[in-house]
Amino acid sequence: MAQVQLGEPEVVWDLGATLGEGPVWVDSDPIGSGGALWFVDIKAPAVHRYDPATGDRRSWPAPAPVGFCLPAADGSFIAGLKTGLARFDPVDGTFTPLHDPEPDLPDNRLNDGHVDQQGRLWFGTMHDPEDEASGRIYRYDGTRTIAVSDPVIVSNGPAVSPEGGTLYHVDTLGSTIYAAELAPDGTVGTERVFVRIEQGGGFPDGVIVDAAGCVWVGLFGGGQIRRYSPAGDLMEAIPLPVSAITKVAFGGVDGRTLFATTASVHLDAEGRAREPLAGHLFALPVDVTGLPPVRIALPA
Repeated sequence: MAQVQLGEPEVVWDLGATLGEGPVWVDSDPIGSGGALWFVDIKAPAVHRYDPATGDRRSWPAPAPVGFCLPAADGSFIAGLKTGLARFDPVDGTFTPLHDPEPDLPDNRLNDGHVDQQGRLWFGTMHDPEDEASGRIYRYDGTRTIAVSDPVIVSNGPAVSPEGGTLYHVDTLGSTIYAAELAPDGTVGTERVFVRIEQGGGFPDGVIVDAAGCVWVGLFGGGQIRRYSPAGDLMEAIPLPVSAITKVAFGGVDGRTLFATTASVHLDAEGRAREPLAGHLFALPVDVTGLPPVRIALPA
């Protein structure tokens, strides 16, 4: 497989997020014409929207730590809060509770999410203090959640391959990206190690899959975005001038802009002085595209 041709990364929003996460390109929404990048700040809880065509930047405070905010078929969004799934209406800024997948685990929070090509919502949870293995990957069918992974301290991902046959998910503190067989009905089968990040390389955070089936991952503490082939071979390592890259997303008018969210939560005052761009939103041109944008298909 060919390597990606890259342009220079640039800051497109000097947000200084505490824990920027969950970027997703939305082709249309109630706020403005054309597409926009939506993402969250988990620890300074907010949903953010960036329109690269106009430069418009908007933010909505969230009522609890928010791990993701993904578009639904009815024009609203589904947000993953510490308190559970909620419907988010960007017109009036309201969050309406939908479902709590772990009512018996108050120290957990929802962390990262993905909509597959069938419109199914996959998401993960994690132990917020990060010392108990209580986080899992779930599939949401509109009324209930189905656990599909063994517990870990910090789950991340998930993402589904273009043909729908592989589910990728991440054990962040275990430095491992897993690949599991995925049946058409959403049943998750045999799991294998896809990639282990080497010691000193940082911790794998959010993952996405491009149109060629390659897996992209942000490395928290590693200062890199990496792209792996479907066989797990490292194809690219793209440095950014910050240490914590949390996740990337394809977007822009032609789908050939790679956006990256970053974090500053891990830095003390001296670290912030060394990394003045930490927490900003980055973008760089690439010559590959992601998967077509999909909305969550919820039952009527």
